[in-house]
Amino acid sequence: MPFAVYILGLSIFAQGTSELMLSGLLTELSADLGVTIPQAGLLISAFALGMLVGAPVLAVATLRLPRRSALLAFLAVFVGAHVVGALTSDYWVLFATRAVGAFVYAGFWSVAATTAIGLVPANARGKAMSIVAGGLTIATVVGLPAGTVIGQHLGWRAAFWTVAIMSALAMVGVLAKIPAGRATTTPDLRKELRSISNPRLWLSYSTTALATAALMVSFAYLGALLSQTTGLTDGWIPVVLAVYGVGSFLGIIIGGRTADAHPIRTLYVGITGLILTSVLLALTAEHPAPVVALTFLLGAFGFGTNPTLNSRVFNLAPQGPTLAPAFNVSSFNIGITLGPWLGGLAIAADLGYASVAWIGAAIGLTALATITLEQHLTPRPTPTHTPQPELVH
Repeated sequence: MPFAVYILGLSIFAQGTSELMLSGLLTELSADLGVTIPQAGLLISAFALGMLVGAPVLAVATLRLPRRSALLAFLAVFVGAHVVGALTSDYWVLFATRAVGAFVYAGFWSVAATTAIGLVPANARGKAMSIVAGGLTIATVVGLPAGTVIGQHLGWRAAFWTVAIMSALAMVGVLAKIPAGRATTTPDLRKELRSISNPRLWLSYSTTALATAALMVSFAYLGALLSQTTGLTDGWIPVVLAVYGVGSFLGIIIGGRTADAHPIRTLYVGITGLILTSVLLALTAEHPAPVVALTFLLGAFGFGTNPTLNSRVFNLAPQGPTLAPAFNVSSFNIGITLGPWLGGLAIAADLGYASVAWIGAAIGLTALATITLEQHLTPRPTPTHTPQPELVH
């Protein structure tokens, strides 16, 4: 596997820490900014909304730019947004910086996915995407609990400064290891648009959004559930979040190994496991021991489908190697937006934090339905030769 793919994964780790760490900082943000916990949870949705818009827009805007230049520009804006966020005391300014940072993070994801796929053969796409997306799982193992500890002891602003510094270091890695050249073939926007008209692709996007929402509706309020319902002290919350991260890391490793050979089976097993875990979490939310074990499984099943969800779009839209994954990034973030929003509605309606897990199970069942429907559609004929978005060194 080219070392550049690992650099992309580490860059996702730096930025992904920001995406995830708010789950463990909601109570601190709520108290400092004078807002409710559900309002603080909307900062997670703000990030997702920025990514939702940013992925396709920036994928098209940078279609003809050298990929390294685009990646560096995205990282620079991301760093700036986190500096402003760390300095502000206004909820809505922070909301805006979350959206802006996410906007360019989405662009980074899209270009990074295309770059990674272009550096490996077709039969290694799932593995390459597991490494890139693995940066996000490392963020759950290391970044999320570390960000929570930093936030608890030094304030949430210190966590934002940490992300800004890590992202600046990621720029150094991108500059040193990502090929500077343009794609060997001239990108054709019309061909890209034709490629994404495949109805099976849009069902795959639906599966991505629903599977992500099924995970995020529980994950977004996991820290609050552990504190308010399970009754754990603040010191134990980073430990349990780290357990979630370990599960996520193992899940994405296993999912990366099965994504290329058994993509549909991987999706069925992962989403079914997520449904069952959510049901058990809802039933045992007041008991620490099962909650800790289920938190591990939540991460494992939730992230085990990630490499398949990321790599499958390249097979369903072989002529759209830039736009197809960009819309998939948006699909992930529809799920990231939908999950916390639905969870916030349930909590605001006094249904309790355990209710979010029931919502996750219901969304997961809908995701299984989209996979089944997509499998019953007649596959479109695909060209015998799939162009690789290779880079010129």
